[in-house]
Amino acid sequence: MEPLGATTVFLVICVSCLLFLSAWRKTPRKGKLPPGPVAFPIIGNMLQLTKTNLPQHVLELSRTYGPIFTIYLGSERVVVLHGYEILKETLIGLADEFSARGRMPLFEKMATESGIVFSNGERWKQLRRFILTSLRNFGMGKKSIEERILEETRFLMERLRNTHGRPFDPTLFLTHAVSNIICSIIFGDRFDYEDQKFVTLINIIEENVNLQRSRWTALYNFFPTVMDYVPGPHHKLFKNAEKFRKFVLERVNMHKPSLDPNCPRDFIDAFLIKMQEEQKNDQSNFSMGSLLRSTVELFSAGTGTTSVTLLFGLLILLKYPEIEEKVHKEIDRVIGRSRSPCMADRSQMPYTDAVIHEIQRYINLVPLSLPHAVTRDVHIRQYLIPKDTTIFPALNSVLYDSKEFPNPEQFKPEHFLDENGAFKKSDYFVPFSAGKRICVGEGLARMELFLILTVILQNFTLKPVVDLKDIDITPVTTFVSNGPKSYQLCVLPR
Repeated sequence: MEPLGATTVFLVICVSCLLFLSAWRKTPRKGKLPPGPVAFPIIGNMLQLTKTNLPQHVLELSRTYGPIFTIYLGSERVVVLHGYEILKETLIGLADEFSARGRMPLFEKMATESGIVFSNGERWKQLRRFILTSLRNFGMGKKSIEERILEETRFLMERLRNTHGRPFDPTLFLTHAVSNIICSIIFGDRFDYEDQKFVTLINIIEENVNLQRSRWTALYNFFPTVMDYVPGPHHKLFKNAEKFRKFVLERVNMHKPSLDPNCPRDFIDAFLIKMQEEQKNDQSNFSMGSLLRSTVELFSAGTGTTSVTLLFGLLILLKYPEIEEKVHKEIDRVIGRSRSPCMADRSQMPYTDAVIHEIQRYINLVPLSLPHAVTRDVHIRQYLIPKDTTIFPALNSVLYDSKEFPNPEQFKPEHFLDENGAFKKSDYFVPFSAGKRICVGEGLARMELFLILTVILQNFTLKPVVDLKDIDITPVTTFVSNGPKSYQLCVLPR
């Protein structure tokens, strides 16, 4: 056989083996997988899914395949849950079985050890329990954290007044303020807005958010082995992650000399004390690596999600000044101008509460949630979901349910008000996800959103710099999350 012919045959055999292995991996055993579009070997459904953003394509697929269906992102099998009933049946009704975290190769490579977000099993249970306890001990849900939030809003108000009615981009203003609140919990203190290390840290977060919204991120999660060798901006994420880790390690080392086991000052102290208590336990999940990663995750999540929600909220209020005016009137009636708001005011402010809920519903911050995975083979309806299968709970399908929220594509605070103007709770309000993987910082985020937005509107009137018709509040949708388009505004003292 000619050398060239032998090479060709060898390549054909190799490709055939790869295709066979790919098809074999996707073949369900002991039952029938949920239906879905035909997937190609190796690349899965990538060719179909790149036609539009993934959340939108998931919506289109649900119309064909129903509330539970299968797609392949590269060679990764993913079962999508679409609609309130199937999410309730799985994330809540089968909470233990759907409590694992699905794989996201990009974030796994950014972390040297698992923190709370991407850990599983006993490690996740212990870390989650500890973090929830620590957050409560350092004020989450209590008056003390209200005071920290309000203290930070005073610095924010000063910065807003110093704009003197001139146009500005509010992104960094809100990011700095929200970040300092979580800093006070995990590091024990806030940073000056001009502190160079703090500025660098925020810049890293902003850069990473932008990079994570790019196509490079999606490609890495689908084809991690290949993308490790492909030049591109995604490699900057890993360098930034290492800078972030070094910053946290520096703060940890600053804590050690003055650590008092009887009087923890913040989350880092509490974790270090826990490490000391378990130093004789060879199987302990409380290590320096898990401390560094958990701190990075708390800082990033505690900074990014709430600040983006506030940023989007101000843009929406610019678009609808009549809604802003109603909030102003409610603030004046319940709180007035002479005192700061408190969480106790919220029950007397149904319209403001409805606006904040509608902001979170409308922006649909993480449309497909972070991926889950099943802890064992699960029989659901007439299908089988094999153990370790990645699960995408489509939160957007619940937040945009047209029966619960008529005309869901429209921003309407009335979605959360009854016929008498009282606040109306909804089981379909799931911006923090549902089940055992619900966001650990939900309580803190709810307090921040109410207090910060209320303080801003108590003190200022928002003024757009373009015509109302030119303000675009359509979310910018990516593989990971939604966000607002860049904008500027003016704030005028009331």
